[in-house]
Amino acid sequence: MDCYVFCQQFGAVVLPLGKGSALSPKMESLKLKTHPGPGPIDSLKYGGSRLKLQLKFSTQSPSLSQPRALTVRCDYPQNADFPQYYSKKEKKPFPIPIVELRRAARERLKNQKGKPRRPMPPPKNGLVVKGLIPLAYDVFNARVTLINNLRKLLKVVPVHACKWCNEIHVGPVGHPFKSCRGPGASSRRGTHEWTNAMVEDILVPLEAYHLFDRLGKRISHEQRFSIPRIPALIELCIQAGVDLPEFPTKRRRKPVIRIGKNEFIDADESELPDPGNKSPEIPLLDELPPEKIEVPSNAEETALLAEETLEAWEKMRRGTKRLMKMYPVRVCGYCPEVHVGPTGHKAQNCGSHKHQQRNGQHGWQAAVLDDLVLPRYVWHVPDLNGPMLKRELRNFYGQAPAVVEICVQGGAAVPEQYKPTMRLDVGIPANVKEAEMVV
Repeated sequence: MDCYVFCQQFGAVVLPLGKGSALSPKMESLKLKTHPGPGPIDSLKYGGSRLKLQLKFSTQSPSLSQPRALTVRCDYPQNADFPQYYSKKEKKPFPIPIVELRRAARERLKNQKGKPRRPMPPPKNGLVVKGLIPLAYDVFNARVTLINNLRKLLKVVPVHACKWCNEIHVGPVGHPFKSCRGPGASSRRGTHEWTNAMVEDILVPLEAYHLFDRLGKRISHEQRFSIPRIPALIELCIQAGVDLPEFPTKRRRKPVIRIGKNEFIDADESELPDPGNKSPEIPLLDELPPEKIEVPSNAEETALLAEETLEAWEKMRRGTKRLMKMYPVRVCGYCPEVHVGPTGHKAQNCGSHKHQQRNGQHGWQAAVLDDLVLPRYVWHVPDLNGPMLKRELRNFYGQAPAVVEICVQGGAAVPEQYKPTMRLDVGIPANVKEAEMVV
């Protein structure tokens, strides 16, 4: 089949012409503009990542007698909605609906009927996935690098945190939006009281129980104070193969022997040689104390530091997403509590909405990346040297994760995947009167 290829801003578009037609027929109804300005392709920012156009060819052919629809695809739409805010009174949605999970389970049982049971792969059999051990070390070091670099950037990039709620803002002054939900917000009519932010305000310290044996018994309510709690991301790296002397964990060298659905015994490892204390192949980084934080001296050093911080942020999120596919992580559907392990713990410490009906028990479900690495979206400041954000023009401003906004204001380039929510192509009116004229 002959094709007519047309290259444009969003990639190559292939138009099938059919058999027996000319190579380049005249197209009447499709006119793509080559100069900058609003046009058919620009309407992607309003309609998502797909655009349909109808084509009519002047060449009369049986295969081209009917108008055809052309679909232009774009990986990153120009504009996207902000992450949905869920109230504390409603439960988080499941990543995969329950109906789909039940359908997949029935299909899996149907396919396994009459077949011999397969041996469980790691990490379900107690072993670690050897191919993911270097990735676990990279995620651990990326987290340490991110914390150290953020402490340096906070010396040159102003970041504000509300005194009463968990909202933060990156910019010379705090934003004027009345969105505070903290204590006494009604008396202040939702106005924030801004103070200087710290690294803990940007990277939320999310903790989880440290498991000595990942396949052991579930943590009971009576053990909730006797088991140490560490950052959840560090616990995920430990279960994936990172060895920390202060947090010992059980490393099996033989798969466990299953004697029931939830019962197993450890294999005999007495004939295996003693592994000894081996130093990690990849050295682990340490967090810098406050007295060793070096402030960038000029704008060039700040830009390089911002680029390095943004790279560590992306590296940590990509690696965490890969680890979560092999090592299950659970999150409570009512509160932010997370648990790194195949099943959640039994500690009855959920204090979310209507926890009395559940006797304080958590509603465990599969976690997603944003449950473990919170992005903390903040308002994007279009121009640091321009006018301040106006409360009446709130719908025209974009948002970005706090780490990304700090790096962008520090001089780093805007990553492609964050441009849709930052709304970089949206024109901001000069005043309220001009905003009322926008259709």
